[in-house]
Amino acid sequence: MSVGHFGPGAGLPDADLRSASLIDADDVATLLSELGYPCDLDDAARRIRAIGDNDRQALVVARVGGVVSGLVALDFMYYLPLDTTTCRITALVVTSSARGQGLGRQLLREAERRARTGGAARLELSSGSQRTDAHAFYKACGFSDGTVRFIKRLGDA
Repeated sequence: MSVGHFGPGAGLPDADLRSASLIDADDVATLLSELGYPCDLDDAARRIRAIGDNDRQALVVARVGGVVSGLVALDFMYYLPLDTTTCRITALVVTSSARGQGLGRQLLREAERRARTGGAARLELSSGSQRTDAHAFYKACGFSDGTVRFIKRLGDA
C-alpha cells in the first residue's frame, strides 16, 4: 500500500498501534479530555467496552516509548447514497507533547488500513470549525473539504 500523504513524520519512531482494551481506560480518559471531551476513568472504561462490543467500531491507541500518546476511533456504516460502506473517524487525538512528530499521520495511516480491510470505500471525519490547525493537518494528509455538517442536539446525549 502506498503511504501517499501519510508519509513519515519528523523523527518519531513508528508507534505501537493496537486495539484499546480496558487497561487503557486511564489513557483514553486523558486523551479524550485533552480533545475537549471531559471523561473520567469509569466513563472511559464504559466507552471502551461499548466499542469492543460493536464489530462495526474500533478504537486504536498509539504507544510511543511506553506511553500512550494518541488514539483514533472508527465507525463503519452503510452509506445509502453510494450503496457502500464508509468509515468515519469519530475521534483523533495526539497528546500535546507528541504533536508535530508524525504520530497523527501514523494514526491516520492505520485508520485508512483498517477502513480498506473493513471494505470501506472512503474515510471521512468531521472537525469543529474552530480547529483550524487540525483542518490544515487533514488537508496535508490528503483529505478534502466535504459537505457542511449541521447538528441538532437532542437532550443530554
